[in-house]
Amino acid sequence: MNKKWEYYNKDEKIVDEIQEKFKVSKLLATILVNRGIVEEDKIRKFLEPTREDFYDPFLMPDMEIAVNRMIEAMEQHEKIMIYGDYDVDGITSISVLQKFLKERGMEVESHIPNRLEEGYGLNKEAISDIYEKGYRLMITVDCGISATEEIEFANSLGITTIVTDHHEPLEELPKALAVIDAKRKDNKYPFNQLAGVGVVFKLIQALGIRLGLEEKEYLKYLDLVCVGTISDIVPLVDENRVIAKLGLKLVNVTQNLGLKCLLESAGYKKIDSNTVSFGVAPRVNACGRMGHETEALDIFLSNDISEVRNLSDKLNEYNKIRQETEKSIVEQALAMIEENKENEKSAIVLGSKGWHHGVIGIVSSKITEMYFKPSILVSFEDGVAKGSGRSVPGFDLHEALCKCSKHLEKYGGHAMAVGLTLKEENFEAFKEAFDEVAKQEKVEEILPVIYIDGMVTSEDMKPEFVKQLANLEPFGEGNKVPLFAYKGLKINSIRALTERKTFKVDTKR
Repeated sequence: MNKKWEYYNKDEKIVDEIQEKFKVSKLLATILVNRGIVEEDKIRKFLEPTREDFYDPFLMPDMEIAVNRMIEAMEQHEKIMIYGDYDVDGITSISVLQKFLKERGMEVESHIPNRLEEGYGLNKEAISDIYEKGYRLMITVDCGISATEEIEFANSLGITTIVTDHHEPLEELPKALAVIDAKRKDNKYPFNQLAGVGVVFKLIQALGIRLGLEEKEYLKYLDLVCVGTISDIVPLVDENRVIAKLGLKLVNVTQNLGLKCLLESAGYKKIDSNTVSFGVAPRVNACGRMGHETEALDIFLSNDISEVRNLSDKLNEYNKIRQETEKSIVEQALAMIEENKENEKSAIVLGSKGWHHGVIGIVSSKITEMYFKPSILVSFEDGVAKGSGRSVPGFDLHEALCKCSKHLEKYGGHAMAVGLTLKEENFEAFKEAFDEVAKQEKVEEILPVIYIDGMVTSEDMKPEFVKQLANLEPFGEGNKVPLFAYKGLKINSIRALTERKTFKVDTKR
């Protein structure tokens, strides 16, 4: 695969000004300029964010309406049902909101749809069950923005719904009492890239302010908010960076027994964004993927160390099963691509019976990474095709599905990742239509670009510089690990370590 290597276009004068004003190395100043962080306040906020850097939660759409209704529920001792999602973002969203409300003395329960039986988002059967159990106020977290029909059904039963979500809305917003989503067209909130748990954090922050609580009463949940934010691969910039940077400090000293046990189980020596992304997230996600979503929630809610340890063992086992299942589907998908020359098309769309619904999203990510093309994988079962898709920078996957919506029964997500459902009989027509959209968008002309932050020499390789680089953490989407070029090196040998996941390179100038 061809790749394009590029240096950032930077203003050396601005680099020098930042270096002088903030007393940092030229390379660090260069990285800040490369990231577009050049204003004094933004530099300070990026390097040393504080709790003062959170935006006013009441700037979020419908926040005032939602808070008023929830305070009314508190005063009337109403029961509240939280309807969430089965991934890390959804699980942490439920955990944070449920813990916060229970501490306020409220009766709160939650529903997480089973990925294998119910699929993503709201469904009428679950809503009927919620009604039968006597709940008349339902709050969605990390879902709901596209559930117009389901929320209309809830309205018909007399259930009031407050939607909190971060996914792209459709043309029509659901007719809920409040729809808190910074991606709304009428949004005035300064930042619209929060994860679902970030939106929940803004909700409890708003409630805390209105109830006159001390800041610590909602800030103490930043450990879980941080885990959900990093795991959902949202850009770690602006308010997400404040959440991640401050939240990781709490993760290191977390009082949540479940999170503490998962961190120990992951075995990482240093707790950072990598620990969350590759140690905690896969274990929690494995529960939802394999159909055991409630155990992921229980591990964060439990205060019983024996129960937590037992749940941690289960999460580890589910993750192993998930890895084995994923490996099998990857092998099948690659064989299909090679046999049918799918890689010669503008987009890769595959379908098969027996593919595990909970794992095909990960496989789609691997296919997209391997071929640098948008990909969608679906599993056929009882005449229905359910699947997930991943995209490449420059191709809006959600917008592409909108253009093919006549072939779909249900879909949702955002530019880089989507979920969808369609009838099996419509699969080939959808596949053709989707490929045509990708062709019109000239996906084949999109090349992966590797951006070089700067040129380094042996003079730069000093402990002080490495220490300064640590100020750029946490790394993740929107704040990648810096990449440098070093000219004149000759590679003598390359040796694979730890199952070929790490390499040792011997060089000389």
